[in-house]
Amino acid sequence: MDFMSTLKGSLLDGFYPKGWDWEKINKCCDVNNKVEDRQDFWHKDFNPVRCETLGEFDTYMGHEIALQIKKARDNGERIAFILPVGPMGMYKWVVFFLKSWNVKCDHVYTFNMDEWSDGEGNTLPANDPAAFQNAMCDALFSPLGDLTVPENQRNFATKENLPTYVSKIEALKKEGVKLVLVYGIGRMCHIAFWEPQFAEEFSSVEEWKKTPYRIGAKLHPITIEQNAITSFKSRTTLVPCRANTIGPGLFLQADYAIGGCDGAFNRGMQWQGMSFWMTLRYKPDMWVTSSFMPTLPGKLFYIKDVAGPLVAECN
Repeated sequence: MDFMSTLKGSLLDGFYPKGWDWEKINKCCDVNNKVEDRQDFWHKDFNPVRCETLGEFDTYMGHEIALQIKKARDNGERIAFILPVGPMGMYKWVVFFLKSWNVKCDHVYTFNMDEWSDGEGNTLPANDPAAFQNAMCDALFSPLGDLTVPENQRNFATKENLPTYVSKIEALKKEGVKLVLVYGIGRMCHIAFWEPQFAEEFSSVEEWKKTPYRIGAKLHPITIEQNAITSFKSRTTLVPCRANTIGPGLFLQADYAIGGCDGAFNRGMQWQGMSFWMTLRYKPDMWVTSSFMPTLPGKLFYIKDVAGPLVAECN
């Protein structure tokens, strides 16, 4: 059965981003692909890093983030991070390494990349169990204790504060502060909550790349389902359909990027393999947000299962 022919005229016609080239996606996911095969559009300092287990993945990512903080401290420099809520297991290792090295974080600035919202950009209370601000405090800022990032150097994506990211990051970069992007890749290949269907609103990739943020962004249905599975115990009714999010005008400014793909479950099931391969092989395209990540210097950590082979298997 030919998937492309069944897709046309089906109930799903118009459901997927209309700019997606399905033949190209199939080639990205071909069984003969090898992660280590470098592509001509990759930055010379971009490298995928294989992890055998989830524990290894969390440790490697946490170490990489902590090492960037330590290096800046050792060099008497400040450093800024754009941070996600997911992957999350890495943060306990950031705390572990920084405490082991006794590295104080008063030279660190953080910008959370997104936050759940309604259509007007109103967000959950900071202490709500589902709020990203609450998750960051629980996983990173509070456990660091006396070593933690000062509160006035932490930024969260509220509708009042998100627009200030532009000037704050611009000022830091002008002063020579390194900007590090930490990211996960969504099922729809989003970075933060910058969804692929947003591309339809732009006349050129240059215009798309300049957009810094969006308030009350409408999420793709598959993104909502991804979060129902990963964060809400399958309960779709609890997942907000909107979010405040940074855009390519901010995340493409990164001087270094630390990415992670840990979307594998038990019994051989996973949700992130196609997104992982599209990121590595599609080539930069505004309809596939994550396809720009290999153009940045840095590391993309991945659990071996998402590398495939991506073939049919009943579980």
